[in-house]
Amino acid sequence: MKKYLIFIFIAMVVSGCGKKNSFIINGKAEEASQKTIYIYKLDVSTSVLVDSAVINEKGTFRVRIETTEPDFFQIGFSSEDFITLLAEPGEKIELTFSGKNLSGNYNVSGSKGSELIQKLDQKLFKTKTSLDSIGILYNKASGEPGFETSGPALEQKYLDLLKEQRKFNIVFVIENINSLAAIKALYQRINDNMYVLYETRDLQYLKIVSDTLKRYYPDSKHTKALVSDFEKEQTQFFARRIQQITDTIPETRLNPELKDINGKRIALSSLRGKYVLLTFWSADSRDCVVENLQLKEYYRAYNRKGFEIYQISVDLDEVKWKTAVKFDELPWINTREDDPVNPKNAMLYNVKALPTNYLYDPEGNIIGSNLHGRNLQIKLNQIFN
Repeated sequence: MKKYLIFIFIAMVVSGCGKKNSFIINGKAEEASQKTIYIYKLDVSTSVLVDSAVINEKGTFRVRIETTEPDFFQIGFSSEDFITLLAEPGEKIELTFSGKNLSGNYNVSGSKGSELIQKLDQKLFKTKTSLDSIGILYNKASGEPGFETSGPALEQKYLDLLKEQRKFNIVFVIENINSLAAIKALYQRINDNMYVLYETRDLQYLKIVSDTLKRYYPDSKHTKALVSDFEKEQTQFFARRIQQITDTIPETRLNPELKDINGKRIALSSLRGKYVLLTFWSADSRDCVVENLQLKEYYRAYNRKGFEIYQISVDLDEVKWKTAVKFDELPWINTREDDPVNPKNAMLYNVKALPTNYLYDPEGNIIGSNLHGRNLQIKLNQIFN
C-alpha cells in the first residue's frame, strides 16, 4: 500500500513539473498541403527548430514544447507560411487552421499571449491588403484622365490607413503594457523599410514598454534586447537632434552657465584655477550611471587637490534627473540644460553620444576629451601625482 502511495506521489510530482516546464498544442489543419508541421523558438534575431508534428489522416496533430518562461514560437510549414504564438508554461493551446495556408485564416484559444498576437497580425494583414489595393488603383489611375483629382485622394486614403494602423498599435501597447506581446506591436512593419510606429516620438513607447517589462520579465531575453535597443535608439535620437540644430545656432563662447539642482545658476568659468571635467550625461543611460560611480572615486581622491566636475544633464524629465543625482549621491556640480529639447550646450560641444566629457586645465583650456575609465584615471594621476 505504501509503495502504491509513493508511486502516485511521484507521478503527481513528475506530472506537475512537466506542466510547469512545457505547454501543449492541439491542432487541426484538414486542408493542409503538407503532413508535417514545424515549431521554431524565436530568439532575439534568429529562430531555432525545437520540434515537429505529423498531421494525421483526420487533420489533427498534438505536440508538447518544453519552455520555462513565456516565449515566442513560430509554427508552420515554411518561412513563408507560419503563425506566431506567445506561449507560457502550463498552457493548453487549441489551434484550428481553416485553409490550405496556415497564416491565412486560423483560430487560437487557451493562450492569452497568442490570442493577443493573433489580434495584432490580423489587423496588420487587413491593413496591408487595403494598402496593396490602393496601390493597384493608383497605378491604374495614373494614366487615366482626372488623375490630378483621383491621385491625391488615393494618396490621402493611403496615409489615413497608415495613421489608423499606428493608432491601433499604440492603443494595443498601452492596453497590454505588461505583456511581451507589446514588443511585437513595437516592431511590426508595413514593409521592409517602414515600421508601423514610424514617427520619431514613438520612441517613448519603447521606453514605456521596456521600463514595464523590466519589472514583470527582468530575465527574459526579449526584455533585455528591448532595453538595449531603446538605449541605442535614444542615443541616436540625441545625436540626430543635436546634428539637426547645430548649423542653425550662432557661434557662442564655450562657457555653460546652468542651474544646479537647487536652482542656483553656476558658470563653468567660475571654476578657473581648478582642473575641471565637463561631462554630459543622462539618467536614462546605463553607461552614464556606471561611469558616475567611477567618477565618485576619482572625485574623492583628487577634489581636495584641485579637481572639480561640472556635469550637464540632457534629461527631458527634471524630476528624474534630480532623483538620480540624490539617489547616487553625486557630490559635484550637477546642472541640466535649460531646454533639453534643444540642448544648446551639448550642440556647441558637438556631443554625439553619452557620456561625453572634456577636461579643462586651470587656465580654461581643453587638454583632453572623452577620457573614460582607465584613460581618465591615468590622466588624473599624471596631473596630481
